[in-house]
Amino acid sequence: MRLATLEHDGLDWDEGNSAKIETRVSLEVIEDFFKQELLIKEDLRHSFSEERFLAMGYTKDPKRCLFVAYTIRTKGAEKLIRPISARFTHKKEEEAYEREIKKLKEND
Repeated sequence: MRLATLEHDGLDWDEGNSAKIETRVSLEVIEDFFKQELLIKEDLRHSFSEERFLAMGYTKDPKRCLFVAYTIRTKGAEKLIRPISARFTHKKEEEAYEREIKKLKEND
């Protein structure tokens, strides 16, 4: 796991995934989410045909802990983030996120 701000040129929305995601989290919230430092982990369980990643962090408005599974797509010269799934975390997941952030910052 690492803390990182993802360099990207925008988001690449898949019609099916965006409709499913938007039932839980607005697409605008997710767009803002990827503009900040996040806790990133490679998703080895689901990285069969392409690399997948997991990101956690707080949204700005409302301030809630969010979990997003995503992949990176390249279209021409653009590096795009394609969200696969997104949801707000449960309390135990948020507590685990806080512990991991604290541990990473202590080791800096």
